[in-house]
Amino acid sequence: MFVFLLLNNSHAKDYLITDYGARGDGKIICTSFIQSAIDNASKEGGGRVVIPKGAFLSGTIFMKSNVEIHFKKGARLVGSINPKDYKKVGKWKALVIAHKVSNISFSGKGTINGRGDKLALRIDSLFYAGQIDSLDYNFVEKRPKWYLRPLLFQILACENIVVRGITLKNSSCWVQSYELCNNLVINNIEVDSDTYWNNDGIDIMDCKNVEISNCDINAADDGICIKSEDWTRKRFCDNILISNCRVRSSASAIKLGTSSVSHMRNITIRDIKVYDTYRSAIAIEAMQGGVIENILVEDIKATNTGNAIFLRVGQIRGAKYPGTLKNVILRRIKVQIPFSRPDQSYNIRGPALPFFHNTFPSSITGIIGYPIQSVLLEDITLIYPGRGNAAYANFPLDRVDDIPELPNKYPEFSMFGELPAWGFYVRHAEGLQMKNVVLKLKKADYRPAIVFDDVDGLKLEALKVKGDKKKMKIFRNNVRAFEEK
Repeated sequence: MFVFLLLNNSHAKDYLITDYGARGDGKIICTSFIQSAIDNASKEGGGRVVIPKGAFLSGTIFMKSNVEIHFKKGARLVGSINPKDYKKVGKWKALVIAHKVSNISFSGKGTINGRGDKLALRIDSLFYAGQIDSLDYNFVEKRPKWYLRPLLFQILACENIVVRGITLKNSSCWVQSYELCNNLVINNIEVDSDTYWNNDGIDIMDCKNVEISNCDINAADDGICIKSEDWTRKRFCDNILISNCRVRSSASAIKLGTSSVSHMRNITIRDIKVYDTYRSAIAIEAMQGGVIENILVEDIKATNTGNAIFLRVGQIRGAKYPGTLKNVILRRIKVQIPFSRPDQSYNIRGPALPFFHNTFPSSITGIIGYPIQSVLLEDITLIYPGRGNAAYANFPLDRVDDIPELPNKYPEFSMFGELPAWGFYVRHAEGLQMKNVVLKLKKADYRPAIVFDDVDGLKLEALKVKGDKKKMKIFRNNVRAFEEK
């Protein structure tokens, strides 16, 4: 999808970190030894820094241009649990930092283990010891704020980056962040970070020419998340491919937003297997004035996932105006939604909701004056458990106008509370097409399958509702230019 110019010289010199004093006993801090190997490789024009079998304890190391860090089988880079061993560039502390460098890579069969639970709890204890200001502590969630907890990777303003083959484990916050980068390949990595809060698997911010493929993600927050946080709007996300990945998340599996200050465009997501995920299989959220457009999502299979599809426009976090979401194609998607919590057996579970509700439908919700535009849903099968009981939670159709707009609320599929549909809830949309969409209900539900409210240009073709014995399966309110085949 793009020309990649990463250094790949099989004759480049190897720099073995044990030659610089590093010891793989997991006891001594090897930060300076690893950094010396990186610095020497870069000074001599580039090379491969080799981490052999063993456990090498480290604080922050800084990548340099034209350097590859290669992990031999059994190699482990282990994060220190002393917060003083970590440094910061931009807004993040991290175990590995790359800033304004090019032609870097991480490869091999080894593991980077941040020991995030132990590190985060050590940082937490500093607050009670009076060493962390109360402004840096989240009293609602009872934990240090995100910027005090180091990532494993912070890759900022870099070009030509490859991350291949390695395993990333147990971060104290996001696992890896790539911001303002160009030409990034993440291939065949494993992320296993269900150890502390905010453990996003992969975060991409304002990057161009990105390919994420063949990855296995287990995250205690969003699995793969695309964001935009450049308030100048000079940089944005463009030309991104996510393919052939397996994702488990205590939040959403694949999410575009919630940070969407600038634009996100030309993004393809395909061949994704989602399982045991608490929130949405696919969430696309335009919330901070940026434009999200030209999005293709196809060939998604999700089992035991709390919500299938969540598309949302809103205005949060000081945005001057709402976002724009348009030109979205979702096709060949099959999702099985359970009755109980999907992530109940995991270490870090999604937060429980403070109100009674039946199973939530998928939703496509703009806001007044900012509809979601030009969405095609094609060849989609959503399987719901049913058991929706009006005596447990009820929102009758004669009160559909009372569903709150909530443009300034953080977007989640549960944000509106109980909704009056079991399959799809659609409000404030333009140019919506549903073609060969199948909604299946296992047991009875008091609600209709779909509610359309304030939709202009609705086309339904070969829509099927199975298992719902009620006469009224679709409810339309203020729907204009309606066609059905």
